[in-house]
Amino acid sequence: MIDSKLQNVILTEMIDKLDLPDFIYEKAVNRYKNLGEWFDRDDSSVLNNQPHIYSQGSFCLGTAIRPLNDTDEYDLDLTCVLRSGITCDKYSQQQLQEIVKNELEQYIKARHIENSIEPKHRCLRISYLDDVRFHMDIVPSIPADSNTQRVMMESMIKYGVNESFAHDASESTILITDDRHPRFKSLCDDWKISNPEGYANWFANRMELGTEHILLEKTAKVDNVPYYKRKVPLQRVIQLLKRHRDVMFQNHKDSKPISIIITTLAAHAYNGEVDLVTALMNIIDRMESYVRSQTPRVPNPVDPGEDFADKWHMPKYSHLRLETNFWQWLSQVKMDFKSLLASNDTSFIASLAEQKFSTVVSHQILNEQVKISKLAIEQYKPTEHLISDTPAKPWKNG
Repeated sequence: MIDSKLQNVILTEMIDKLDLPDFIYEKAVNRYKNLGEWFDRDDSSVLNNQPHIYSQGSFCLGTAIRPLNDTDEYDLDLTCVLRSGITCDKYSQQQLQEIVKNELEQYIKARHIENSIEPKHRCLRISYLDDVRFHMDIVPSIPADSNTQRVMMESMIKYGVNESFAHDASESTILITDDRHPRFKSLCDDWKISNPEGYANWFANRMELGTEHILLEKTAKVDNVPYYKRKVPLQRVIQLLKRHRDVMFQNHKDSKPISIIITTLAAHAYNGEVDLVTALMNIIDRMESYVRSQTPRVPNPVDPGEDFADKWHMPKYSHLRLETNFWQWLSQVKMDFKSLLASNDTSFIASLAEQKFSTVVSHQILNEQVKISKLAIEQYKPTEHLISDTPAKPWKNG
């Protein structure tokens, strides 16, 4: 049977090829810190609104991976919360978006960024075209009112979330803009609810099952991109799962299982395993048990009424076969990892890693580990004892 050390070497080698280099993270941190400082400068038009910029998504969770193609851009998702002075009974979503957009336009002019701001449904995009293709998606938002926070807290508790955590997480609930909202341009009190900060804290709690320390630095105005300098098995498993998904659906990107579903199910399935191989195999075997048979199929843990898998049964997405593709992917990823980790044939391992994960695994490193494993087996072979048919001679009295 394949040695467990070789299995860990295989996965670690693959992750090293998937993980972002430090300079990418440093560039992301510097850019979003710089944006936060801009919003907080003395002559900022939103200074009195107490702006707060923080990261969300894979950069925040430490699960970002390199894009499959060199031409693809890195994506840094940010939330911009104006914590004071703007409420949904006095400002429309469109007005909030324009306030944030005005500051961003001044920012790109001051920083000599050539590309203009690109409005998306929920965010405003700034694209950089320098040595690293990079874009930042900034979501304008305001804090949710106390009643909405209370509803979120009660919903989490009913879902089974710890009461203390539910209370703390509900306080970071926000209301975000979305130009698809029927009353985007007018005053209304039913803005879309979000809670990326609460989700990040929930994810951190799942991470802490396997570690005694989490790298999480925060400042009063801008939080550093957390976790990227130290990875626990949960984060590394998610990176591997996302890359397998990207390769499997590289020609059908709109049909692939979305990252938030993979991340949420994997986090639920993680039980604090400290060994990477054990964590991987347990997670892929348990993930399906956290997909509910009724809606919401994959609830947002900090807003259980939200279904991350809501598109699975929406008629307008039926042609994408999203649920079918999810189950096919999960079945395939189980088979591929079990094949990858069951062989000590280095050529087969390298070939499968390239085919299924688009990663190059070093033959030399694998061969060295195979030799070490074989040597260890030889050294620990039990000593052979010859059994003689000749009766033992009786002890003599001295």
